[in-house]
Amino acid sequence: MSTQLETLPTLRELLSIEGKTAVVTGGAKGIGEAITRRLHEAGANVMIADLDAETASRLASELDGGRPGSAVAQACDVSDSSQVRAVIEATVERFEGIDILVNNAGIFPFASLEELDVELLDRVYATNVRGVHMFTQLVAAHLKAERRPGRIVNVCSIDSLHPSGAGLAAYDASKHAVWGYTKTVALELAEYDIAVNGVAPGGISTPGVAAMAGSNTDEIRAAGSGVPMGRWGEPDDIAKAVLFLATDLSTYMTGSMVVVDGGKLLQ
Repeated sequence: MSTQLETLPTLRELLSIEGKTAVVTGGAKGIGEAITRRLHEAGANVMIADLDAETASRLASELDGGRPGSAVAQACDVSDSSQVRAVIEATVERFEGIDILVNNAGIFPFASLEELDVELLDRVYATNVRGVHMFTQLVAAHLKAERRPGRIVNVCSIDSLHPSGAGLAAYDASKHAVWGYTKTVALELAEYDIAVNGVAPGGISTPGVAAMAGSNTDEIRAAGSGVPMGRWGEPDDIAKAVLFLATDLSTYMTGSMVVVDGGKLLQ
């Protein structure tokens, strides 16, 4: 007689997304690059949608060299509806469908309350919120039309759950919005077997953070030492959480947030 364990999928099967197709926005550098690499390693075809077309193309060529026909890149400003639609159409044409969407692209310009004009606020929302919505709306429509299950993962932030600090009001507001959006859309899409979840990174060592820090590396290092686990996170720490939400390891999760912050929110 077979045991219950013998009838369940194996761990290898649960972790595999072989034959599936993933779109990763902002997928060429930092957290996005790490996500792209992990999803590809797990067997997915990947569309790397990034404003930096040159870097995205290099990454796609590298991945495609290891598994021909599995990776493609396209320039995309996620705040531009025509470019978003072009990415979706190109992905479906190349890979005959989409199964996984990772909304990772985002910006975090600093501006005090006095400096935060409506133009900057609109720009942050256009990228961090409107971009998430446009990709989600089009991918969800595709999944429903094809009657195929899907996974949507929104890269939020621990700043979706608490204030980060002075100068990031626009960013924090946008990430609170993405977390609220994630929960409501998860509720709406659950009946179609489309799971929508979020990942909340804490402080992560990325090229963007390094550029922001400039010569203030001592301050960045000190901020990392204040994390209960004693360090800033690496992009792959987030990529592994995204992979979990993209695979059958998370089949009974939707509208959830996976916090990956080294314990920062415990303080």
